[in-house]
Amino acid sequence: MDHLEEDYPERLLAPRVPPCLSLYQPTHPARPDKLQDPIRFRNLVRSLEALLAQRYAVRDAAPVLAPLRALAEDHGFWNHVQHGLAVLRSRDEFRVYRLQRSVPELALVADSFHTKPLLRIQQSADRYQILALRRDRVELYEGNRDALARIDLAPQVPATAADELGENGIERQRANRVYGSAKPAAVTRHGTDVSEDMRDNETERYFRAVDRAVAEFHSRPTRLPLLLAALPEHHHLFRRVSQNPFLLDIAIDVHPDDLSLEDLRQRAWQAVLPKYLARLTGLIAAFQAAQAKHEGSADVSDVARAAFEGRVATLLVDADRHIHGRIETPTGAIALAKAGATDAGDLLDDIGEQVLRTRGEVVVVPSERMPVQGGVAAIYRY
Repeated sequence: MDHLEEDYPERLLAPRVPPCLSLYQPTHPARPDKLQDPIRFRNLVRSLEALLAQRYAVRDAAPVLAPLRALAEDHGFWNHVQHGLAVLRSRDEFRVYRLQRSVPELALVADSFHTKPLLRIQQSADRYQILALRRDRVELYEGNRDALARIDLAPQVPATAADELGENGIERQRANRVYGSAKPAAVTRHGTDVSEDMRDNETERYFRAVDRAVAEFHSRPTRLPLLLAALPEHHHLFRRVSQNPFLLDIAIDVHPDDLSLEDLRQRAWQAVLPKYLARLTGLIAAFQAAQAKHEGSADVSDVARAAFEGRVATLLVDADRHIHGRIETPTGAIALAKAGATDAGDLLDDIGEQVLRTRGEVVVVPSERMPVQGGVAAIYRY
């Protein structure tokens, strides 16, 4: 399974040779609704086939559609969907993303990938990750205010202690062996003591390996806050060896297997909420200060032009607001769609993508916490 945080925005916003196929679908992690997901997917693939025939002179669409048709028949894949699905296909690219949030159903063929739903997900301010830690294995979850789902670990992360230590690992010493001098005055250490020391050392080695790999291949690419769910004694050891700057000091001090997924989400969100609110408060205060000095704006036209010129350092986008239109090139002026247009793009998402292309920060904010009503609030670089 492809990892969205590794691909967005650079890979997915890169120019492509058309046609580019974009498929979005709400999915269902539980029965009975999930049984309909493959059927709806096949219908969307048929829609893509029809659009290819209408809009592009594709002599043979079969090679382009082949991986999508194969995915439709992959029963293992459909048994592990989450709340949404994104599939992007061109002649040289095929990416599949399980999404934690539902997305509107869409089948689109165009000159570039339709990535705007991914912007709304990837740049949302309420995302976090949970490392579920045991002595001998780990799992990683990603969540937000509303949902939590297990995500695939990067191949470099040792999911089990055996992956790092080998199959024998800490079991290679037997508890009934005796070590030390046999002289009466000598202190002997029994096998149980030595075995426990080895077990602790192996656990520390495993935790270090997990920490390094999670930091490099999950935390740094996503920059998401990381919570630790583990027994208290494992918290102490992991935090002592951890070098992950995204690990929060908040504890979910319970064995991960003792909580349901919903209980884990509730515990995590209550832990993350104060930091989430503090971050939004700081961003809003920074925008208001910049606006007062004419170094920021909430005017959509001004922000669009500044984004095109690469002058937006931070952009706040209303999570629930959409403005039908687009940014005109090469001027950066906005063109609003005519009333009733059904195929118009979203101007706010276009602005967000342009900010990402110029290495700015985009934060999707709930409507009730936006400092303005127009849909965007920008802090300029200059």
